[in-house]
Amino acid sequence: MDIDRRDVLKAATLGTMSIGAGPATAAAPRAGQFLNPVIAGDRPDPAILKDGQDYYLTFSSFDAYPGLTIWHSRDLVHWQPRRPALTRNIGSVWAVSLEKHEGRYFLYIPVKAQPNDIYVCWADHIDGPWSDPTPLGLHRHIDPCHTVAEDGSRWLFLSGGDRVRLSDDGLSVVGTVEHVYDPWRYPPDWDVEGFSPEGPKILRRGDWYYMITAVGGTAGPPTGHMVIAARSRSLHGPWEQHPGNPLVRTRSEREAWWSRGHASLVEGPDGSWWALYHGYRAGFWTLGRQCLLDPIRWTADGWFRMTGGDLSRPLPSPRGGEAVPHGLALSDDFSAPLMLGTKWTFFRPAPDEASRVSSRQGVLHFKGSGAAPSSGSPLLLNTGDTSYSFECDIELDPGVTAGLVLFYDDKLYCGLGFDAERFVTHQYGIERARPANPHGGQMRMRITNRRHIISIHTSGDHGKSWQRFDRGMEVSGYHHNVRGGFLSLRPGLYAAGTGEARFRNFQYKALEN
Repeated sequence: MDIDRRDVLKAATLGTMSIGAGPATAAAPRAGQFLNPVIAGDRPDPAILKDGQDYYLTFSSFDAYPGLTIWHSRDLVHWQPRRPALTRNIGSVWAVSLEKHEGRYFLYIPVKAQPNDIYVCWADHIDGPWSDPTPLGLHRHIDPCHTVAEDGSRWLFLSGGDRVRLSDDGLSVVGTVEHVYDPWRYPPDWDVEGFSPEGPKILRRGDWYYMITAVGGTAGPPTGHMVIAARSRSLHGPWEQHPGNPLVRTRSEREAWWSRGHASLVEGPDGSWWALYHGYRAGFWTLGRQCLLDPIRWTADGWFRMTGGDLSRPLPSPRGGEAVPHGLALSDDFSAPLMLGTKWTFFRPAPDEASRVSSRQGVLHFKGSGAAPSSGSPLLLNTGDTSYSFECDIELDPGVTAGLVLFYDDKLYCGLGFDAERFVTHQYGIERARPANPHGGQMRMRITNRRHIISIHTSGDHGKSWQRFDRGMEVSGYHHNVRGGFLSLRPGLYAAGTGEARFRNFQYKALEN
């Protein structure tokens, strides 16, 4: 059964079963319920901002540009992507802090580059324009969290239990980094990736500041990542450990979600409280870390607990709040300008990468670059489906090689390309066989990914008849625990060489498993 992606993204994030939206044994959600993930696909390190009746959310975008797309919701369940905040490639973007202070929006952006640093940019409207990112000179820390002390001073809390003071305008640091918190430690016999205290998130509620931290490593063993908490009556400490730590942890690889952690707390439209964090779907590291929503209950002693269990079952939705249109279709007829940063992204783009593409009158014009997907940045999509297909008509100029890929990074990808005479098979991140191409410089191509089993078909008559390509693949190892980088395996298009490739009628379909 094939299902159009326009319906699937809503289903996947709200919980219709067997569409990559939860364990196969879970019941479908009823009215007033949702099933995790709330946003499917690679959406790690959620940073959420409550701004009146509106909620804004963004995620680590790593090497995908334009990056840091801002998502909008009114009810914490239905989310609509708006615009990317980051258009210039400043390096691999890790867990950010999205804040509003005295009417101005701020993003504090940790970047892995040469050298590593934390950047800041600001905007007077959530949709921008955002200022050009400015480095703060913090080379040894990641995962900043902006917060304001009881005396009005502004601070960035950092990985490792450290913090640094910010200037009054929030655009530079004042003084030096200081250590203020020793995170809770798990028992030594637990299977984790490493201690790695990171992702601090600060919430002020009533008379307390609450610090929520991730420990155990964000990948590695499924049981590693976890959520811990501490509190203090002053932002300046001392910090008291939560007696129930860890508040969230995957305890068995049999659970629906692995490596759950990196949480932020937020109040719902009805006064209920929720945690947003990420996790890997069991058995699908390839899809990256997806965005999960867990209900919170405050206890009489002023602490809180997560109540969603292993998140394998439908949960009651927050009440109130107007539902925005949810998600977006991944198919593209190229009749409108390309949705760069919202739908399509480049991988590690050059400064002028966007000049390679234009979309009009049903055609994506894609200028060739490099010799292969490894040396010419492909255009990629972010999907959360465990089985899917994608296909497109492709037409080549002389001197161009183009095709479809499943792309993790420039060292690990697979797919098929062609020029007018021969195919080129991409596998394990290298170019392999070059069999003859019977279709010439124009064909329709389809890649199907059924739970990591890859098949490829080609057509010389625009999809009326198909020929199966004589190379099958298996991609369950195309993920972070093999390659590193914290990325996901993404479907996409590429064009290499000189001249132009033209893509038409791109269709993405989620498939039943």
